[in-house]
Amino acid sequence: MSASFLSTGRGKLVLLLLCGVAFLDLVDASIVNVALPSIRADLDFSTQGLQWVPSGYLLTYGGFMLLGGRAADLFGRRRVLLVGTTVFGVASLAGGFADSAGLLVGARLVQGIGAALMMPAALSLLTTSFKEGSDRNKALGAWGAVAGLASAVGVLAGGLLTDGPGWRWVMFVNPPFCAAIIVSALRMFEPEDKRVVLKGLDLVGAFLATAGMLLLVFALVKAPDQGWGSSRTVLELAGAGVLLVAFLLNERITRNPLLPLSVFRIRGLAAADFTQLVGVAGFISMFFFLTLYMQNVLGYSPIRTGLAYVPITVGVGMGAGMAPKLVGRIGTRPVVVVGSLIAATGIFLLSRIKVDGTYLGSLLPGMVVMAFGLGFVFVAITTAANAGVPHHQAGLAAALLNASQQVGGALGLAIFSAVSTARVNHQLAHGVRPAAAFTSGLSRALLACAVAVACAALIALRTRNVHSEAEAEGLAEVEELVAVS
Repeated sequence: MSASFLSTGRGKLVLLLLCGVAFLDLVDASIVNVALPSIRADLDFSTQGLQWVPSGYLLTYGGFMLLGGRAADLFGRRRVLLVGTTVFGVASLAGGFADSAGLLVGARLVQGIGAALMMPAALSLLTTSFKEGSDRNKALGAWGAVAGLASAVGVLAGGLLTDGPGWRWVMFVNPPFCAAIIVSALRMFEPEDKRVVLKGLDLVGAFLATAGMLLLVFALVKAPDQGWGSSRTVLELAGAGVLLVAFLLNERITRNPLLPLSVFRIRGLAAADFTQLVGVAGFISMFFFLTLYMQNVLGYSPIRTGLAYVPITVGVGMGAGMAPKLVGRIGTRPVVVVGSLIAATGIFLLSRIKVDGTYLGSLLPGMVVMAFGLGFVFVAITTAANAGVPHHQAGLAAALLNASQQVGGALGLAIFSAVSTARVNHQLAHGVRPAAAFTSGLSRALLACAVAVACAALIALRTRNVHSEAEAEGLAEVEELVAVS
């Protein structure tokens, strides 16, 4: 019987490093939220354009995730992790020094590309480093807990930095961590003997997928101003559709597709990824709208806004700690479904915000309820998304799950911001006071977030129900035998 790698000091350091990579990438999706009012004032952003600061990062992060996973397989996981971390760190530095809105958004887009290289490489290193069933189960549990905590910790850190040294430090804080990751990766992982050959890389597919998503989100962002029925909006949405259809056609005919469509024959895989996409659309958007409410309506300072999220970090941690035991007893599907419904209930409570609301009355109850559900969902969906996946497609499945998370966040911000803007404009046109109109818009957007998370619970009913990572591996072996025969 082989010894447990996770029980060794080196094993614990490897897990800490890889979870640190995931935390750094995921926390940057939310760390800018509290800083947005300061960024808007300093760099003269428009209200609609401001959402490109968080959504630009999410978009390239999700759009290039599959390319990052494929690059890790072709060029070596260690090499791609190092390149991605370097790109991420340099882009963070450029964003911190940005003196215009365009430069900051550009830096965030490049940051997302770096993160898209880092994340699948790190997850592949995790699954290859921890091969024993119990070790991998614990490692993936830690990975899922980090994913759940990152958003809440991000807004807390963003508040402390913005109210302290200034908003630019939400970008400047990244390079030192990137340097630590690079040094640690060089020491902990041996270099792979793989030459850099672009022949097997589906660059056309990566371009079509990312261009299609960029145009889709751009159209959704601009639609409230241009009009949903305007010819420009229709053309932009149609163009996005053409690019995404072209991507699917390219994947069918290319020899080395970025996304082999055969992977979706695995029962429950598409449902798990779609659950992640729809649920995260509600979760990430919720943090964005709550931050605007606390700062622009309740008048909270950045640091007070960040501290307001502390109960969420505690709640997510408790939910994530309980989730593995619940999965072992009742399986992943009930945990994801119940967790999503609990979280949707919490966000619904948050949607009842008022202009004269209070933290204890308007925010805390919904935050606590939502946090427990969020902890359940992120831990359970990780195992559900890997159930029945053959070992040779494990990296692809990991990239799909992470891509669903980032693209879901980008689409959620675009769609629900449009919902909020439309509501605000309607209220103002009927003579409602600006503060009340703004709050009404945020309330409507939060209600839409709650509906999205509730829909994720319905989609999760189609996922595979497994009770452990070991069972997921057994299903994978069956799928692999079926594929061969």
